[in-house]
Amino acid sequence: MSDSNGWYYCLTHQTVEQGKGCKGPDRMGPYQDEATAARALEIARERTKAADESDKKWRGDDED
Repeated sequence: MSDSNGWYYCLTHQTVEQGKGCKGPDRMGPYQDEATAARALEIARERTKAADESDKKWRGDDED
């Protein structure tokens, strides 16, 4: 279910949309504003990198 006021990033069309738009599996969000939704892929990359670093520390792979 879409938040009618939320902002989303559509992976299919590579555009930002507000409220109801493309199907849920094709979208990232909701985000609080249009500018944040536009950064959805960058935010995902940052979160993935942080999770990868956390996993390395947890496994002990971060040691030189």
